Amino acid sequence: MNTDVIDAAAANPYDVAIVGGGAAGLSAGLVLARARRRVVVIDDGRPRNAAAAHMQGFLSRDGMPPAELLAIGRTEVRSYGAELLDDNVVALRRISGGTFGLHLASGVGLAARRLLITTGLTDKVPDLPGLAERWGKDLLHCPYCHGHEVRNQALGVLGGTPGAVQHAQLVRQWSDDVVFFAHTTRLTDGEREELTARAVGIVEGAVERIVVEHDRLTGVQLQDGRFLPRAAVFVRPEFVANHDLLRSLGGQVDRSGWPLIDATGRTTVPGVWVAGNAANPRAQVITAAGEGSAAAIALNNDLTEEDVRVAVDATRESLPA
Repeated sequence: MNTDVIDAAAANPYDVAIVGGGAAGLSAGLVLARARRRVVVIDDGRPRNAAAAHMQGFLSRDGMPPAELLAIGRTEVRSYGAELLDDNVVALRRISGGTFGLHLASGVGLAARRLLITTGLTDKVPDLPGLAERWGKDLLHCPYCHGHEVRNQALGVLGGTPGAVQHAQLVRQWSDDVVFFAHTTRLTDGEREELTARAVGIVEGAVERIVVEHDRLTGVQLQDGRFLPRAAVFVRPEFVANHDLLRSLGGQVDRSGWPLIDATGRTTVPGVWVAGNAANPRAQVITAAGEGSAAAIALNNDLTEEDVRVAVDATRESLPA
């Protein structure tokens, strides 16, 4: 980390540096900029939902391409004076005066009084041919995001990840033709009974690949040669928190790796908040935006309390002895 550059930046720190410019980060930036705070949003342009053609379930924005939402959001945040940097934060540290130093991949050094981390999560899916190229298209994760678009079609749910059986029961809401591909999942008697009771087909055996023809998912092929046609396949990823930056500051996480936070997103590190998928794996775009807004209000309140203390101390020092 270039400490000289960061120490120089500490002389005029931002009020809040937001690491991550998705729905949570931009929503927070909008609230803080409107509160006349000096704000910078740093984002590397790789949103989790980049592969999705449309965003569903966002009131008044249903069906909008995710990239369009972000573009509009960036314009709005900029219009209130916030700065947006196309960059990546590679290191954080505490510096003089209790502020935070940020070292960016470009070599730039910044300083901020408070931090909001909205770096999202990583979807860990089975390593099978066809999954990566169809992710967000007809190889899907969230039925609330995509279930309506594939309703009443022949659907599959891929096993082999935590919660896959429960995911099959959820997907059943959108179609009468759902098959659970067990893959590496070993079904309990209770799970088998529950799937059968709701007419969810069970296909035992390891999956070899997702079959794609003419830029369209056509089915699932098993290692024993069987092929089952499907119009779309759902998979419940293992969610992995992107918490390296928070942990570098000593932030505490739970047993599953998710940050320990209060209701506003405040972490165990004084002055640091998290929002969106960085703290909540189930947050959809609309949820993440709301969490970003809530964190921003808490951040502004925290800054205001500090501003009051500083003003009182300065007034007392100016009084004659």
